[in-house]
Amino acid sequence: MRAPHAPKARRTRRGRALRTGLKGWGGVAAMAVVCALAVAFVLLLPLTQSSGEGESTGGPGVAHGVQARAEDDPCLDPQIKKAPEKQTLSPSSADGDTIKKIKAREGEKRKLIVGVDQNSYRWGYRDPNNDEGGNTLEGFDIDLVHRIAQEILGDPNAVQFKAIPTNQRIPAIQSGRVDMVVRTMTINCSRMADVAFSAPYFKTGQQVLAPKSSPITGPDGSLADKKVCTAASSTANSELKARQKAGKLPKTTDITSTVVPNQLDCLVRIQLGEVDAVVTDGALAASQAAQDPTVELKGDAPFTTEYYGVAMKLDADDLVRRVNQILVDYRKDTANGWQASYDKWLSATLGTDSAKSEPPAPEYLRKS
Repeated sequence: MRAPHAPKARRTRRGRALRTGLKGWGGVAAMAVVCALAVAFVLLLPLTQSSGEGESTGGPGVAHGVQARAEDDPCLDPQIKKAPEKQTLSPSSADGDTIKKIKAREGEKRKLIVGVDQNSYRWGYRDPNNDEGGNTLEGFDIDLVHRIAQEILGDPNAVQFKAIPTNQRIPAIQSGRVDMVVRTMTINCSRMADVAFSAPYFKTGQQVLAPKSSPITGPDGSLADKKVCTAASSTANSELKARQKAGKLPKTTDITSTVVPNQLDCLVRIQLGEVDAVVTDGALAASQAAQDPTVELKGDAPFTTEYYGVAMKLDADDLVRRVNQILVDYRKDTANGWQASYDKWLSATLGTDSAKSEPPAPEYLRKS
């Protein structure tokens, strides 16, 4: 399920351009409480931290087909479909209209408004055991948000966080509720009709998460007659539909009855025995396995290759360029940049060697 498309004129313009150790959280009961709180509060934010999404004509009896075009669906362009992570603008530190409007905000409103997750362990979450008593968002994605705010507004804490469900990431950007989304969001060609992406900042892929006692071995025949949970509008949901249509997944695998707004909901569904497995990004699945020692990743490696990017409005070219420049500098900063954030938040769940998670050297194939 994808979010509604942007207006045709905007999509057409875009198409032309495209062508050229959390302690104390373990256990079923605690996770169920967290999930319930997430549902209750997810749409009540923003949380502001001062400290820290062809025409056809003809008369009666005449039918005219509408031919899909690459400007309406970037996935029709083979190069874009093959490497969507390369379809972004070259870096720049210049201020354009979008950034000037952000900087023009006054007083308490002079903040970068960012859609994030508050329930993804070690990515964007609240730790009830930290010094803030769970009142502060933290994690790998949150570190990146603070860096972007520092570079644009001169203050890493000039951020207004808004908790956005998985299926509301694109609508939040299109409606202007947020300036950007930094929420483990995979860059793919279908989303490029609706939002603009930065260069990738993380490499991952889809994996199956299931109870350790389960006979499930991966995205294969072992999922026959099993119920699988995914988040709405997620890459996992789209990938499973495609694999089932192509005959790579048993027809008896139920991938439609349990589609939830947030990924964490899927872990709770497993814990409650309502589903047999979850499919999500391996990076997120590893964090969920760390939260609940009764589940594990199935299969030796991810069965897709995907990249996370920062998502922004289609016409926010100057903001895309600035974020890309920030990402270049963030990767170079060995003391307080990408590697330091990985070591702090992800090494415990993904391993001390970050090589498999590092994004490729960026390419900037989008020209305007």
